[in-house]
Amino acid sequence: MAPLTVARADGVALLTLNRPAKRNALSIELRERLIEELATLARDDDVRCAVLTGAGTAFCSGMDRDEFGGERAHRERLVEVSVGAFAAVGTFPKPLLGALNGPAVAGGFALALLCDLRLAAPGASMGFPEAARLGIPPAFAAARAALPAPLARELCLTGALLSAAGALRRGVVAEVVPGVVDRTLEVAAGIAAQPAFVSGATKRRILVEREAVWAPLFAEEERALREALLR
Repeated sequence: MAPLTVARADGVALLTLNRPAKRNALSIELRERLIEELATLARDDDVRCAVLTGAGTAFCSGMDRDEFGGERAHRERLVEVSVGAFAAVGTFPKPLLGALNGPAVAGGFALALLCDLRLAAPGASMGFPEAARLGIPPAFAAARAALPAPLARELCLTGALLSAAGALRRGVVAEVVPGVVDRTLEVAAGIAAQPAFVSGATKRRILVEREAVWAPLFAEEERALREALLR
């Protein structure tokens, strides 16, 4: 079974993390596929917007812990594909929407925060609840780039888990709606229907802000991840 599926229709690409038995945990293979597919979609002029979601009942449970540890070469590969996958999502040159069909935790929450816009199912939850126990610092750069400073600090320091309703109330998601994938595809289709210059220019400015304002935070986040996984 492919760990990532991609479907295209009406200018929108739907990427589905497809490891439902593992709650779509990010394996090395899945991260590699995410990097490859986002690069392909970036070059596809027929795709003007993309949606990221998960198969089954979860959006993403973070990195696959079964792949932690091992020899140095394996841990170095784990770091490189992790850095590459998060960068591929965060710097994707077209609008990218997250359809949080279920829990988005740890690295899965980081993925969601790196999307330009997030919608959630009523049963979704999100946060960094296990960061301290796993010894991996939470993704403060992703949180701060998407959220107000007090909320980003709270979520990263406390490991608080937000319900979908709580996430909506605090501005983490734009909508909470049943049938979240269909609704997110509808929003994406509206974006894709805009002139390519309009949506493209908006996304370029989003990326300019990321580079001008948040680049030092993302660099420090990468350094911390390397230290956590290679020590």
